Amino acid sequence: MDRITTSYVEAFRTEQSLPAGDTPTTFEHFANYCILADSYDEEFSIADVHTGGGNDLTLDGVAIVVNGVLVSDTDEIAEILKLNGFLDVRFIFVQAKTASGFNGEEIGAFGDGVLEFFAESPVLPMSDRIVQLRELMAWIYDHSVQFKHEKPTCELFLVTTGKWENDQHLVGKIARAEANLRDTGLFGRVVFRPFGASEIQASWTRSKNAASVEFTFANKVTVPDIEGVTESYIGVLPLKEFLRVISDQDGGSIRKHIFYDNVRDFQGNNPVNSEIARSLGTSEGRDRFAVLNNGVTLVARSLRNTGNKFYVSDYQIVNGCQTSHVLYNSREELPDDLGVPFKVIATNDEEVINSIITATNRQTQVTDDDLYALSTFQKQLEAFMSSFDERHRLYYERRSKQYNTASVEKVRIVTKTLEMRAFAAMFLDEPRQAANYYSELKPFVGRTIFNPNHKIEPYYTAAYAYYKLEFFFRNGQIPVSYKPARFHMLMAARYLAAGREMPALTANKIERYAKSINDLLWDDEKAVDLFKEACAVIDGVLSGESLTRESVKPQSFTDAVLQALRAA
Repeated sequence: MDRITTSYVEAFRTEQSLPAGDTPTTFEHFANYCILADSYDEEFSIADVHTGGGNDLTLDGVAIVVNGVLVSDTDEIAEILKLNGFLDVRFIFVQAKTASGFNGEEIGAFGDGVLEFFAESPVLPMSDRIVQLRELMAWIYDHSVQFKHEKPTCELFLVTTGKWENDQHLVGKIARAEANLRDTGLFGRVVFRPFGASEIQASWTRSKNAASVEFTFANKVTVPDIEGVTESYIGVLPLKEFLRVISDQDGGSIRKHIFYDNVRDFQGNNPVNSEIARSLGTSEGRDRFAVLNNGVTLVARSLRNTGNKFYVSDYQIVNGCQTSHVLYNSREELPDDLGVPFKVIATNDEEVINSIITATNRQTQVTDDDLYALSTFQKQLEAFMSSFDERHRLYYERRSKQYNTASVEKVRIVTKTLEMRAFAAMFLDEPRQAANYYSELKPFVGRTIFNPNHKIEPYYTAAYAYYKLEFFFRNGQIPVSYKPARFHMLMAARYLAAGREMPALTANKIERYAKSINDLLWDDEKAVDLFKEACAVIDGVLSGESLTRESVKPQSFTDAVLQALRAA
């Protein structure tokens, strides 16, 4: 590898807390991360994407993105389908080589491996991970009647440390691989992209920057000066320009993370959204859209404009999540000049931002508890986690990608989603919901999760326990075969470390209870022993059966683990 790529890979290895010494595998992880981060804006575990190893069909990374969500389980896809009412699917494949060049054999083998992945009757041996991903693929095609606009896209990325020279022999090999995949009739679009050193370096650099976009905003007026607001504009944005704001570089995926500060995620084909879609289906509805819709509010922490050209970075859509998704999902049937009511506000004042979120979301049925999850408790949690010394510090991500430009270990970044899942598993005895049915946790925000009366210490403890367990998985101190039960292990760790009698989450005693767990987690040897005990509990419940994603799903498994812990 060249010096620049080597330095980037080493920085990535440090951020991800990967062990030193295995450069080819680290480069596979690096390539997977860069490729996926280019079009997928949420935080994700590199272990969930990596497929390299024996019997891997020459595939070093596979990502299946459904309706903008990286999925790893059929129940998760079913939940997305139930919510949204359709499937919009991308299959992303990566092959990564540290070699300083491209060759036709590797291109051909990569294409053949992807063909074999989709084959109805494959003949090559496959790892358990590939088999599992094929099950997701099969489930998706079994529900192909639910495809929204077109068949899934298939994207192949061959990454090396060399330079792509547009060699016509290799270009022909790529064209043949694309044609073979198109001939299956399974895809609406097939793209095979070679990535050399300069391309992967640029991708890594992009991953370190906040979301940014340039668009033309001609039909606007300037809002008079407002305290705490640098500048603001209101007007109508043509759909073509609006889609630049909410979708990735290729327009192939909606930018899920820019709706992170929105109180509600996309609610699918509910009555309101269905009515918006039906209205857009008529010429009269399209003509009146700009005056009948409440519109979209964008808040940017950085804004530059020259005339009608706007450049915003580190931005969020704080109101208009439902409208944005309906427009994106209907984009093929709508004219480019459809007017979208649009407001742009530039500010770095967190109080102003929270006020905007609260005010704009009051137009919809949003409770005080929903709004609280975006304000005081979140700030307190961020401050509390960052107050520890460097070894014990975590970074709570109130804003999507807020730590992208900081030199911190990725595994120490705690997202809201991760916090909810870890806390529910460890302190609410709900590992099943945390592992498999995350959306079931959302109604509890402000009540049993992020309750303003809760002591904050257990939230740190749950997040740190998850971080520590993931660290042990990555470094081989806890076998990765236990990963399907990781949320059950968090629950078990609490019982084993502090006993089954837990004080109320609002009581002062819970602070000492959480600290007793922290004392074990902060000691590496004791923490490993603690999680090994948790593994033994899982083994006892399984009674010799293999541990799989399916085996941990039933409530009976959680009940059996709880029974074993309470009997100990």
